[in-house]
Amino acid sequence: MTLELWGIDFSSAPSRRKPIVRARGERRGAVLRLGGLDLMPTLAAFEAALAEPGPWLGAFDFPFGLPRAFADAHALGNDAVAVSQAVHARCATRKDFQALVDTWGNGRPTGQRLVHRTTDRAMPGLSSSSPLQTRYVPVGFMWFEGFARLVQAGVYLPGLGGGGDVSDAGRTALEGYPGLLAHELIGRTSYKNSEAPERLLARKSIVEMLEQGRTRLGLRLKLTPAQAGDLVADGSGDRLDAVLCLMQAAWAAEQPHFGQPPGVDPVEGWITSAG
Repeated sequence: MTLELWGIDFSSAPSRRKPIVRARGERRGAVLRLGGLDLMPTLAAFEAALAEPGPWLGAFDFPFGLPRAFADAHALGNDAVAVSQAVHARCATRKDFQALVDTWGNGRPTGQRLVHRTTDRAMPGLSSSSPLQTRYVPVGFMWFEGFARLVQAGVYLPGLGGGGDVSDAGRTALEGYPGLLAHELIGRTSYKNSEAPERLLARKSIVEMLEQGRTRLGLRLKLTPAQAGDLVADGSGDRLDAVLCLMQAAWAAEQPHFGQPPGVDPVEGWITSAG
């Protein structure tokens, strides 16, 4: 049976204006063919997607773990699944989680309030936001809403505890980060959240370089002209981000241990293809 690959651009509060985007594809050797894009305007639609039978492997654009220092300070558990379950037992809503983070952070020295995971700093020239960040870019809310649903769906979460096993019809979830590949291709040039000509050109450059196979992942993206145009035209960049996560999923599918290095902290997790 063919393994379906997913890349998920996630929103903790999806809507018709800003839906969760799933890119679907198949890998044949060094070629990754984009099968299609699915728009999910509700968290219920996301939950329904997670329940789809395998085999599928997806890279999801939200943190799978919290910083070890935060988890240990609150005695939340020894793996990411246990941490998620403990947080949700204490925090009925994401605002409750924000309050928990704020209370802890306010008692720490300046500069040590939004601590990072090891994987957040494992990308040369780039750092992803702390999973404790709940303002500006609400990465913490994405963790709160996203990872718990992976756990509830019983998908396989390599190295993170609970949540199914490798024999579970191949429903496997990995942490993705589209900014990693985008940075590799165009550096710090902005490509999202604008219809401005320079950002459209940046998206066009990313798409062309993915088609040419110019990332260290050793994969070429196969698109129809209509698909390429759709990715470039989407000013939000969400569709392109889903495809960048799809590239990470396709790479991980052929790697031992899904490309995770030895000794990954089961509380913090690991960004696919980082380091």
